This record gives sequence, C-alpha cells and structure tokens, in this order.
Amino acid sequence: MSAEPDPTAERTGPHTRVPLRIEEVLIAAAMAAMALITAANVVTRYLTNVSLAFTEEYSVALMVVVALLGTALATATGRHIRIGVLIDEGPPAYRRWAEAAAMVLTIACFALLAWYGARLAYDEYRFEVLSNGLGHPNWLYTGWLPLLSLVVIGRAAGRLMRVLRGAEG
Repeated sequence: MSAEPDPTAERTGPHTRVPLRIEEVLIAAAMAAMALITAANVVTRYLTNVSLAFTEEYSVALMVVVALLGTALATATGRHIRIGVLIDEGPPAYRRWAEAAAMVLTIACFALLAWYGARLAYDEYRFEVLSNGLGHPNWLYTGWLPLLSLVVIGRAAGRLMRVLRGAEG
C-alpha cells in the first residue's frame, strides 16, 4: 500500500478570503480559449490550406496567464514545488518554518517579477511597441505579467498567514 494520497480523490482547498474558484474558472477559460484557437487553426489549415499562425500571440499570452494563475492556485493550496526529502520527514515545527520560508521567498521572487514586469509593460506602452503578428500594442500582453504576479503574491501572503497561525503547514 502506498503512502501517497489517491491523485483522483477530491481535494479540498484551504479556506481563503478570496475563493480559489476564481483562479480555477479563469484557468479553465484560458485553456478552453487556447484549445479553440488551436482547433480553429488546424481546421482552417486542413480545409483551406491557410494558416492562422498569427493567433500564436493569443496562445502565448494565454499560456502565461494559465502558468501564473496555476502558480497562484498551487501556492494557495500548498501544492507548490518542494524538495520532499528535506521537508516531509522533519518535525512539524521544522515543516512549518520551511513552508513559511518558502512563502517569503515566493513573495520576494514575484515582487521582483511584478516590479520589472511593470517597468517592461510601461516601456512598451511609452515607446508604442507593437506585436509582431497582429500589430496590437504589446503592453496589452506584457501587462498581465505584473498583474498576475500580484495575484501570486496575495496567495503566498495568505498562505504565509495561515502557516504562521498554525492553520496549515
């Protein structure tokens, strides 16, 4: 018998002030949009021999959205990447300390990402940089990076507070 939990079992997330369902719905919508874009590209190419390659801009932007929202969701639920051999066998106080340290480092990392992402988006706005495929203002795509980095920071801060209170860890 394995010590690992059943991956198909229903998992309940932690109680958060902002429902985790928001990220889940947005991730599902973004993935559905990527699937529709890809399907339309395949069907159009098959039927008309014309490529909709310019839609790659939308797909790439949606992948960034999915990755950052997935990071926020994983952070809030404690399913983020960790080195289990160093954490799992330790005493509860050590595990809680390690989780708190991971959340502080996550906040610091995504704060840097938000800061430099905001500077990048502002520079693209200021210099009127246009996207290669569709000619849209590029800041419309890069603006999601700092915004969603703030979402990850919020989820990490919430988890840090729960860990420090002893509600999780």
